[in-house]
Amino acid sequence: MKLRYSTTSPFVRKVHVLAIETGQIDRIELVKTVTADPDLGRNNPLQKVPALALDDGTSLYDSRVICEYLDAQAGGTFFPPSGPARWTALRRQALADGMMDAAVLRLMESKRPETLRSEEWDKRQKLKVAQGLAALEADHLGPQLDIGTLSVAIVLDYLDFRFKAEDWRPAHPKLAAWHKTFSERASLRKTLPHD
Repeated sequence: MKLRYSTTSPFVRKVHVLAIETGQIDRIELVKTVTADPDLGRNNPLQKVPALALDDGTSLYDSRVICEYLDAQAGGTFFPPSGPARWTALRRQALADGMMDAAVLRLMESKRPETLRSEEWDKRQKLKVAQGLAALEADHLGPQLDIGTLSVAIVLDYLDFRFKAEDWRPAHPKLAAWHKTFSERASLRKTLPHD
């Protein structure tokens, strides 16, 4: 298998961490890719990473799909079976992914020429992240390792990486305490984002 990746994408990191946690990372060749690479379209017509090229020539894309595939290949422990635990894990993943989307959009907006930037657009994306943080602070995150908690840890690390000046911890002490403990996992420490 070949994983088209970027060192800064939180979505790629989610796949990378899950591959480590499920013991499959040694079966995956990491192919550093910029989204402007026209060859990426063969693995993902949307020109996005992550994209996973399977040994049979097919490709999977979107971190949710790739993570579920890898989890199924490893016996399925990150996606709980049908029932309340499953819906909680999937809800947390959806919230974290939405926050990642909003944070990435904010970053992309900040890279546009200043005359083309939209303050209103930035505020809308920032609000999504703020509301997500408030929802996570009110949630009862525990030590369980599933796709939901994994995604939450990754979005919080991404906020630290890209928006360090906007420290989310003071207003979210329960979430900060959870993150400090959960982030001790070797897979999360090994894959911290970097430029």
